Amino acid sequence: MPGVGIWRTKSVEQSIADTDEPGSRLRRELTAKDLTVFGVAVVVGAGIFTLTARTAGNLAGPSISLAFVLAAIACGLAALCYAEFASAVPVAGSAYTFSYATFGEFVAWIIGWDLILEFALASAVVAKGWSMYLGGMFGGDASIDLGPITVDWGSLLIVGAITIILAIGTKVSSRVSAVVTAIKVAVVLLVIVVGIFYIDKSNYSPYVPPAEESQSAAAGMHQSLFSALTGAGGSTYGWYGLLAAASLVFFAFIGFDVVATTAEETKNPQKALPRGIFGSLAIVTVLYVGVTLVLTGMVKYTDLRTGSELVGDGSATLATAFEAHGITWAQMAINIGGLAGLTTVVMVMMLGQTRVLFAMSRDGLVTRKLAVTNHKGVPVRITLMVGGVVAVLAAVFPMGVLEEMVNIGTLFAFVLVCVGVMVLRRTRPDLPRGFRVPLVPLVPILAVLACGWLMLNLSVETWIRFTVWMVLGVAVYFAYGRRKSVLGQRLKLEAAQREAAQHETKEPEPV
Repeated sequence: MPGVGIWRTKSVEQSIADTDEPGSRLRRELTAKDLTVFGVAVVVGAGIFTLTARTAGNLAGPSISLAFVLAAIACGLAALCYAEFASAVPVAGSAYTFSYATFGEFVAWIIGWDLILEFALASAVVAKGWSMYLGGMFGGDASIDLGPITVDWGSLLIVGAITIILAIGTKVSSRVSAVVTAIKVAVVLLVIVVGIFYIDKSNYSPYVPPAEESQSAAAGMHQSLFSALTGAGGSTYGWYGLLAAASLVFFAFIGFDVVATTAEETKNPQKALPRGIFGSLAIVTVLYVGVTLVLTGMVKYTDLRTGSELVGDGSATLATAFEAHGITWAQMAINIGGLAGLTTVVMVMMLGQTRVLFAMSRDGLVTRKLAVTNHKGVPVRITLMVGGVVAVLAAVFPMGVLEEMVNIGTLFAFVLVCVGVMVLRRTRPDLPRGFRVPLVPLVPILAVLACGWLMLNLSVETWIRFTVWMVLGVAVYFAYGRRKSVLGQRLKLEAAQREAAQHETKEPEPV
């Protein structure tokens, strides 16, 4: 019997049955290859083209490569848990749907609310990165000033184009993504091969730069929560800088969880989903570490720091290192790869956003008017709405603020999924699973600890913003979602029917 009130759970069988509801049915047409392409498409790009150089210069120095390894380990542990859940519950919604089956409706709402934040902000961050590369290619700035507000028209351009592609259909999105991803990976490999010939080993020393005095950008509310709790006072270089960098470059790995949101549109999801998740994560980890070693070997980390002679008041990018060596053609290739790469990242992030909202809408936790698909099985209404929200975020808000908000939201989702695997193993040991996490509960516990550690190394102000967003989500749930829940209404109806049946069968009292 499902729980009552806010803890009522939606069975796996009911979640799967709801996927055949007329008028809100998604079409199964994706393969393991499509999922791997989606995974590589969304992961490779954000970290390599917009985050790596800036984080190396301002936080970690050459140890940025170790920061990527630490983040990859945390992602790998969480990926094991995602693979089991996705193969057992092949329904749109990812962590939201998984939580509904294990922790109950309230926790599911919280994680769904969290994923809305994650995917929307991630799409906006990467759209702004795309705009930066567009401006770089044309030697200008892809933004205009409208009074007190600066509007990033480059971000509006890419978000608008992606919205149209997603509205056409998932398979079309997959084909576009495959072509653009091939261009992106080719550019990354070119960067590694060319950059090797310009490496100066002395640039790797010191591998972990000594910590510097606290600066305004890394103190007070801007320092990591771990730094604040331990009294370190800042996160610029040193081991605190390395740990803060690991939490920040974790953003570069966000994407394999988006693969799980397409479970409902996948052929043979029990096998295809784990393959897509692990395949994409393995490929991107190798590419990331290779690029970071080349980048920090080509130029001294201090030259990548904001305010240096090479960077100025702007932010370092991957092209900065090649520009320092006068390799202009490589710089142009990187700009092209950046545009191509970030295009697919925006596409898959927005795809994930629409699927989570679709699942929540179908459950009645947000208006069911959004849980509608057209004759091709595409949720066009949600796609257009998500496109509009992401466009506003990308056009107006600064990138740095959005970036860390994405990380804390994703890590929170990972923690719940890892705990959920242990819960479902105990409550539903009979449930068929296409993939099983080894060494349960050890691996999920390690994943929770790793993700929790990364969360501690995010800034205090990020934690405050996240808390405010979660409190707002709780208010929305009690004001709307709890009353409109399809599961809640179904349970009330069943209870009323049982009561009526008992009343009918009750023997009349003797006169």
